[in-house]
Amino acid sequence: MNQKKAAEPWFIYLIETAKNSLYCGVTKDLERRFNEHKAQSTKTAKALRGKAPLRLVYAAQLNNKSEALKAEIWIKKRTRLEKLALIDGHKLIPNQHKKIFLQE
Repeated sequence: MNQKKAAEPWFIYLIETAKNSLYCGVTKDLERRFNEHKAQSTKTAKALRGKAPLRLVYAAQLNNKSEALKAEIWIKKRTRLEKLALIDGHKLIPNQHKKIFLQE
């Protein structure tokens, strides 16, 4: 019998740069991806290169890649003030998700 593999969770995240700009991305491994961005290597998103120090300010776990990509598009259409409200917990992304609480 073929049993369908359970979908692995995906993450949506926001990173704040040294100049207070916000970058949004998705990944299956949040810790690995943030470390890649911080390393300022070839795996760093071009939008983040040379903008260290970086700070992970928001993360949420979603059920699958499709939901994560939809959430990313939704967030990228928001204003900076709406993104800050999301970070502060005053706004929620429309997908069912589990917010990750980050330590300062």
